[in-house]
Amino acid sequence: MKFELPPLPYAKDALEPFISAKTLEVHYEDHHKGYLEKLQAAIEGTPEASKTLEEIIGNADGDVFNNAAQVWNHTFYWMSMKPGAGGEPTGPFCDAIKKSFGSFDAFQERYVEAATGLFGSGYVWLCADRSAEKLELKPLPDAENPLVAGGRPLVCTDLWEHSYYLDYQNGREKYVRAFLDQLVNWEFAAANLEAARA
Repeated sequence: MKFELPPLPYAKDALEPFISAKTLEVHYEDHHKGYLEKLQAAIEGTPEASKTLEEIIGNADGDVFNNAAQVWNHTFYWMSMKPGAGGEPTGPFCDAIKKSFGSFDAFQERYVEAATGLFGSGYVWLCADRSAEKLELKPLPDAENPLVAGGRPLVCTDLWEHSYYLDYQNGREKYVRAFLDQLVNWEFAAANLEAARA
């Protein structure tokens, strides 16, 4: 299967001032594209070349897993944001957050704690459990993602330094709070939860 770099769902300057066009350009053009090119080279002429990205992630290890997972994770991360978003969600999705975390404020603090508590690079994921009735946070290192353990990802924040260093230097917490307050795409999360419950 020929994998292609999916287009960003918004212009490269659309997330400013919270994520700069320069950060998005480097992150998308260098890192995301780089993982895709390495994956293509690694699976060319192998049985993995005919599999879907999710099938590769579920069965591969080493460099093949890392590159496949990073391609998938980055695409999911782009969809987890949109211009003019963030803040407290509404409707059934907000109810699901409050049911699982007690309040939206408590959820935000748990999210920030999970993101800042992860040592090194990785992602923090808001997921539904297997029943899709309870929401949970999964801070996972490197390229790991919830698909491997049967989780149902709803949104994620990339915690690799290239996702925020140009804009926030070492301020991971400031970046994560900006993500929650200004960027997180709750409509995407709600659609993922609805699909998990279907």
